[in-house]
Amino acid sequence: MLGYRALGWLFVPLLLVCLALAGCGGAVDEREERLLVVTSIAPLRSIIENVGGERIRVVSLVPEGVNSHTYEPPPSAAAELARAELIVLNGLNLELPALEMAEANRDDEALLILLGDAAVTPEEYVYDFSFPLSEGNPNPHLWTAPHLAAVYAELVRDALIEIDPAGAVVYRANSERFTERLGRLDTAIAEATATIPSAQRKLLTYHDSFPYFAPRYGLEVIGAVQPSDFSEPSAAEVADLIRQVREAGVPAIFGSEVFPSEVLETIAEEAGAVQVSTLSDDDLPGAAGDLENTLIAMLVENVRTLTVALGGDASALDDFDVRDTWRPNSSR
Repeated sequence: MLGYRALGWLFVPLLLVCLALAGCGGAVDEREERLLVVTSIAPLRSIIENVGGERIRVVSLVPEGVNSHTYEPPPSAAAELARAELIVLNGLNLELPALEMAEANRDDEALLILLGDAAVTPEEYVYDFSFPLSEGNPNPHLWTAPHLAAVYAELVRDALIEIDPAGAVVYRANSERFTERLGRLDTAIAEATATIPSAQRKLLTYHDSFPYFAPRYGLEVIGAVQPSDFSEPSAAEVADLIRQVREAGVPAIFGSEVFPSEVLETIAEEAGAVQVSTLSDDDLPGAAGDLENTLIAMLVENVRTLTVALGGDASALDDFDVRDTWRPNSSR
């Protein structure tokens, strides 16, 4: 039989092994214990991460680079929605399949918020070529305007505090840093777009993504190529768009990386304009985890593209910090 001393020496390595295993388990538990937030598109994921920081884990249902209006989450998404403590969608009928799945699968205690529905009133809804009043779906692209992205951040902050009061100080501080950065971006965008010759401050885009952005900076949306059913426009609609571009005299029209279209090239050629097809409304630069994979980076790239193509000077955006504001060393 082993004596107490021998048993003691045997116990020490066993204890070390147990502690090591506990440490590994602790890392997993710590990750799992973070608040699970499920959202739809990448820009919302970016906003949520900047408010929640390390206290949360965010899952996006809609892959970047796909049509968020028509994308249907796979059945496997139901499991994430069932585990979520907070579900954040844009609303305004943007992601109806995801909303239906969320309502069918979420836990009774989970909080579901629709940012667009809360950020603007029905009187502020915008209806346009791709989102006509006759179909009852207001344009949902509020996040392309920094001042409304800041409203989204505040709504996310309040929702996180509601379900996780212990993190209130963190959420408020993170939200303040993020909205302050958006405020500085708003100022830089105004400075850049003001350099566009006044006669050229007109936008014709493929997808109607900038109706809340454009008026804030003195830009006029003169049309969009994509009809409300997301098909290609008819010959009559194309002819009308060509006429609009010719009459407006704009030097460039804008396409989307998500919605490539040969029709846009035809309109540009016939109207004597340049086609620029690198705008994005929900596909963030880089890949998830990259420093530039942020909403702010997407907005900076869009505005630089628009400004230069329309004859302006985008230097106000040079060296603008596009990194997440909640991470260490990202406060400049």
